[in-house]
Amino acid sequence: MDIKDKIIVVTGAAGGIGRALCYAFANEGAKHIICADRDIAGSEETSNKIKGTAAKVDVANEEQIKSLIETTEASVGPIDIFCSNAGVLVEGGAEAPDADWQRLWDINVMAHVWAARHVVPRMTDRGGGYLLNTASAAGLLNQIGSAPYGVTKHAAVGLAEWLAITHGDAGIKVSVLCPQAVRTAMTEGHEDHVAAIDGMLQPEDAARACVDAIRDETFLVLPHANVLKYMQLKTGDYDRWIAGMQKLNRAYSG
Repeated sequence: MDIKDKIIVVTGAAGGIGRALCYAFANEGAKHIICADRDIAGSEETSNKIKGTAAKVDVANEEQIKSLIETTEASVGPIDIFCSNAGVLVEGGAEAPDADWQRLWDINVMAHVWAARHVVPRMTDRGGGYLLNTASAAGLLNQIGSAPYGVTKHAAVGLAEWLAITHGDAGIKVSVLCPQAVRTAMTEGHEDHVAAIDGMLQPEDAARACVDAIRDETFLVLPHANVLKYMQLKTGDYDRWIAGMQKLNRAYSG
């Protein structure tokens, strides 16, 4: 897909990868970019620099995602690319409060579900469209120190796979972004954590990888090249991989 002249929605656009995506799409000649975030001041700062439109949206609320899609299509035009990018992390395991589990489930998984629920039928009627869902390398491997994050990011990858399989024949293309550590508000103060074991990328690096993936219509977006090697090790010898992750857990937990 050529990004030039496309109408694009990006959630989590107030900073980090979301903001970098908005800037990258603008540089590629996108027709209009909707910069959505619950932080309206941050999304306005992003949109002002690219002459886009800011929208206050809490992606943990289906009605707000539905309204974002309906308003965009009514006032700007048909959405060509929807980037479901917002995400959150909390630490803890099975003992983490139910409220934390639910919050991560809503934002890291259901926000993608709700976006697909309301935009895919519209795209299908037009003959196609593109979904870019931000997950994490944790969705392919796992997350030391955070069961809610590892579990919900696995679910996000599974959903992206399902959407690509089920709607591909209808012209719906899907890419899923799975980076390790990226310098964002989420990772601030965790520069020495296991997710940064292969170095921290800048948000612009992740955004550039997404632009390339959309252009080439590549499903898996891996800004950290080593993630593919780790996936291959995991599937090649699961028990050995678990042992290696246990070693990392001993080194980094606590």
